[in-house]
Amino acid sequence: MPFRQKSWKAPSTLSSMKLGPGRIPDNPLMIQFFTWESKKEGLSWWKHFANEIPTLAEMGFTQAWLPPPNKATRPQGQGYDAYDLWDLGEFSQKGSVATRWGTKSELLQACKLAKEHGIDILIDAVLNHKMGADRTEVFPAVPVDPRNRLKEIGPVRDIEAWTAYDFLGRNGKHSTLRWTQHHFTGVDWDRRTRSNDIFKIVGDGHEGWSQFVDKELYNYDYLLGADIDHRRPEVRADLLAWGSWILESTGASGFRLDAIKHMDRRFLLEFIKNCRATSGQSRMFAVAEYWSPDLKPMLPYIRAFQGQTAFFDVPLHYNLHLASKLGPRYDLRQILNGTIVKGRPDCAVTFVDNHECQVGQTLESWVDTNFKLQAYALILLRSSGHPCVFYGDLYPNEECYHKEIARGLKLLIEARKNHAYGKMKNYFTDKTCVGFVRLGTPQHPGCATVITHQSSGVKFSQKHMYMHVGFAHGGSTYRALLNQSSANVEISEDGWGRFPSSPQGVEVWVKVRE
Repeated sequence: MPFRQKSWKAPSTLSSMKLGPGRIPDNPLMIQFFTWESKKEGLSWWKHFANEIPTLAEMGFTQAWLPPPNKATRPQGQGYDAYDLWDLGEFSQKGSVATRWGTKSELLQACKLAKEHGIDILIDAVLNHKMGADRTEVFPAVPVDPRNRLKEIGPVRDIEAWTAYDFLGRNGKHSTLRWTQHHFTGVDWDRRTRSNDIFKIVGDGHEGWSQFVDKELYNYDYLLGADIDHRRPEVRADLLAWGSWILESTGASGFRLDAIKHMDRRFLLEFIKNCRATSGQSRMFAVAEYWSPDLKPMLPYIRAFQGQTAFFDVPLHYNLHLASKLGPRYDLRQILNGTIVKGRPDCAVTFVDNHECQVGQTLESWVDTNFKLQAYALILLRSSGHPCVFYGDLYPNEECYHKEIARGLKLLIEARKNHAYGKMKNYFTDKTCVGFVRLGTPQHPGCATVITHQSSGVKFSQKHMYMHVGFAHGGSTYRALLNQSSANVEISEDGWGRFPSSPQGVEVWVKVRE
């Protein structure tokens, strides 16, 4: 029986969390300030971020999601190859003192500056696994079927794996825990036989895979590296202490939780609650990454977290990606179907693209330029969800930058800051052309948005959306924000206007100041 989306009752999430400094901002906005291969010639990434903070604040950003600040397995490791969470670029380990992103002092300076400019910092917490161990250990393990992690495909045998973490460069500062095979559930490499099977660690004290993980592959506890066993008391104590410590050290206001479908969700719930309690930040922000194009398997997780964390709306991202691939064959009236933002908007952090779906990455699902601005209009200008802008779409870079997209994106961000307020009316009546209106508030007059999809190389065929902007705006004039050469739209005395589509796929109409 096909899954039918419907609203479900759950505790409030975004409305109970801090989306920016001080009071809840009118239109809070997050930026993911990195791409997969981020670098800045002659400048550390933390210094580059610090330099951009005043501009980001002026644009209206209230949160910055930074890359994992921890020491990786190599100097240029992004941090998802987590070696030592307690080393933020402070100790000589794994070939350098600094991380890929810079030194600890540079990070702390940037965080301080962000706070001064009204931007909250979000730490990318990589709590699922460790990589780059200092020594191997020999212990019993059993290989399992990679397509069914509950099925053993060989006898128990001794393997030699990289599971001993001594952190000699840190020498016990911040944390005295040295990790061994006792702290992990599985690995994917046996040095003795040079085989990269998935091995479940067995023996004294080992309980196998956690039962409180995603059921994909029957049990998706193991992802990569040395998989952390979050049931171990010393492991929990160390990770809980790290969460409190990094919030205090950096002044950060929350976390992006990496790869939650692979972790014991009971521990993650404990982690979030403990961080809120020990930091004194009762409204600490948290957003979880559960990667699935399908909403159905996400629903148990959303319920299980009891409103303690928001979720990235991955199903919406895939809708946007598919729309960019199919062009006019995609029915824009269905663009929000099967998404978190439609079923549970108070839980949805919306995004168009991120580092994981860049071209060439394992989860490649890039939204093409033919639908990029339409996608951003859908997340930035609507009243539901909490949007996140991707650095790669906004800043020049060698991976995914497009000059015209960046220009249009800046205008859409401006429209969010200055115009996208008030109640929303939807006009999703045409397969290839949809619109919506924000009716405005006493401080902001609102806006009207028209989104369409045209085939490349095909002569533009203009459509019009007949939309009501509110009785308060009757008799006024609206101008185009993106294509300022477009003719103005005159609003009838009872508040109706005939808004044309744009060759570039999206247009935002705002009231001409009287």
